[in-house]
Amino acid sequence: MLQVRRGRDRGHFDHGWLNTYHTFSFSEYYDPAWVQFHTLRVMNEDVVQPGQGFGMHGHRDMEIITYVLEGELAHEDSTGTSSVIRPGDVQRMSAGRLVTHSEYNNSKTKPVHFLQIWITPDVTGIAPEYEEKKFDDAQKRGRLRLIASPAGDDGSLRIHQDTRVYASLLDGDEHATLPLAPGRQAYVHVARGKLSVNGEPLAAGDAAKISETTQLELSAGSQAEVLVFDLPGER
Repeated sequence: MLQVRRGRDRGHFDHGWLNTYHTFSFSEYYDPAWVQFHTLRVMNEDVVQPGQGFGMHGHRDMEIITYVLEGELAHEDSTGTSSVIRPGDVQRMSAGRLVTHSEYNNSKTKPVHFLQIWITPDVTGIAPEYEEKKFDDAQKRGRLRLIASPAGDDGSLRIHQDTRVYASLLDGDEHATLPLAPGRQAYVHVARGKLSVNGEPLAAGDAAKISETTQLELSAGSQAEVLVFDLPGER
């Protein structure tokens, strides 16, 4: 079964300094049909104007992944970590019992465009953790590159949940497949370009929930950048 969420149907707010789209219910946006999908709780697409950003604020018990598409995002948090992440960089923050952090556009002239992803953890009350890794275009070209997993397999970020996250760049005749174990679900988010998932065409901002299948088939349309989540089923 494949259920599509078109990008135009997401929650959308333009605050001037921030242009944001919410696939799932978030903040003042609520859609009872799209609260979360298994362990995937938030998929926000944000564009922040130069020199602007999110001031220091707190989170608890959430795995937060930031994936930069364009520009530079400056991060600071209560663990003492400070960093600037750019396209190809992926950041993981385990909020644990409490972490406070800020995220700002590091440029004074160009917007920063990124995805913020929240995954519900399988453990609560841990000490906050921070991790950052680079996955360049060559690692993602024409294949599904694992970027987050429970054990940090293949050099991926380590998250506290039975969820595996992949990134891919597909164009022309390129394609990729992902086997799904019995009972597993998948979620696909198209960050840029166009592609087909199990024969269903998707464009930038579109997403799909996939269940009751044993394999994902991703076929490129044009200059596609995509994230794929291998998720546990109902328990």
